[in-house]
Amino acid sequence: MSSGAPQKSSPMASGTEETPGFLDTLLQDFPALLNPEDPLPWKAPGTVLSQEEVEGELAELAMGFLGSRKAPPPLAAALAHEAVSQLLQTDLSEFRKLPREEEEEEEDDDEEEKAPVTLLDAQSLARSFFNRLWEVAGQWQKQVPLAARASQRQWLVSIHAIRNTRRKMEDRHVSLPSFNQLFGLFDPVNRAYFAVFDGHGGVDAARYAAVHVHTNAARQPELPTDPAGALREAFRRTDQMFLRKAKRERLQSGTTGVCALIAGATLHVAWLGDSQVILVQQGQVVKLMEPHRPERQDEKARIEALGGFVSHMDCWRVNGTLAVSRAIGDVFQKPYVSGEADAASRALTGSEDYLLLACDGFFDVIPHQEVVGLVQSHLTRQQGSGLRVAEELVAAARERGSHDNITVMVVFLRDPQELLEGGNQGEGDPQAEGRRQDLPSSLPEPETQAPPRS
Repeated sequence: MSSGAPQKSSPMASGTEETPGFLDTLLQDFPALLNPEDPLPWKAPGTVLSQEEVEGELAELAMGFLGSRKAPPPLAAALAHEAVSQLLQTDLSEFRKLPREEEEEEEDDDEEEKAPVTLLDAQSLARSFFNRLWEVAGQWQKQVPLAARASQRQWLVSIHAIRNTRRKMEDRHVSLPSFNQLFGLFDPVNRAYFAVFDGHGGVDAARYAAVHVHTNAARQPELPTDPAGALREAFRRTDQMFLRKAKRERLQSGTTGVCALIAGATLHVAWLGDSQVILVQQGQVVKLMEPHRPERQDEKARIEALGGFVSHMDCWRVNGTLAVSRAIGDVFQKPYVSGEADAASRALTGSEDYLLLACDGFFDVIPHQEVVGLVQSHLTRQQGSGLRVAEELVAAARERGSHDNITVMVVFLRDPQELLEGGNQGEGDPQAEGRRQDLPSSLPEPETQAPPRS
């Protein structure tokens, strides 16, 4: 899983044959439990964590640590799940951290915060969690469970992200082919999760969403029966959690986001704001969503009904500030900037080429219909290798004048070599155009060009 610093393109493979050797090396490098005075092998996730944040934050710690050591993805996810599950079954009261006086006063003044929030010391919790992970690795060195050794579909995912000319990098992304293993889901439906989050006003909200949206989705009881609904609820829940954190820590950032959950033979997407995902099928762009922008008539009406306004200042903005009408966070712009996501689902037939998820730093300057040609020309030059296609797409956006952070993720649903050999099937073909299906069907076509947004 990747959800922290930007990374280059990488194939995702199962690597089950590497499992025993990885555990041996890990336990050689860390031959004993950590003592209180020993340095942590990872950075603690802040100063305090609320109880509801523990699962996501600890799973992120483990996946980042194990991934940096080149653990096979299914093993890393299964190890993280087992260690987190065991720790959550213990009494966490020993990690409780009493709030400062000013925090208590703020809670008293906040009428919306009915239930008291239990805060835990993140440093002590991270140390205890590492020791739990070490114990699980020692147990599995003797006998690795089937779940950690199970083969999974090999995904080719090309990712590239750059700060560009902005002062800070506020994008984050997630690539999680081992979704089931990370959350202990043992039903016959294979699941893989991919997401891009585009932060503004700081990176806190984007980082938070990259850790907690998929964790909250996995918690939803309706995930097996209504994955799209589970994703919508995950966005709403993550927004609520981050708003509580923002009030505690005086954070003002926000983030748009888009995610794709492939569950068996069905694609589910959910989004907030103007980060987007498109599907390419037989050389044709399939529109899956309509981004949330203040100038959309329904969004403008919703904002005005709440007492806000939409005005044009270099681009359309909510209350003269934000250029998006829905986002996680933005505590001072709620409820005008909504935390309610939209979602859609689509059956996959096996004829799909790839998904492309990206932030507005890409889509503001690259029209949907030009993506296919850019990808195809890259595959032609690289003789069918798609590993670095995201890098080329980012470069194209920069050459077109994008000054924003740019993140692009291409999830191949077929072998790129097959796409190269088949060419752009359907391009200019009336029959292929007739096969094209937009979802939802009532959405208008996107404009070919949009003004840059901040």
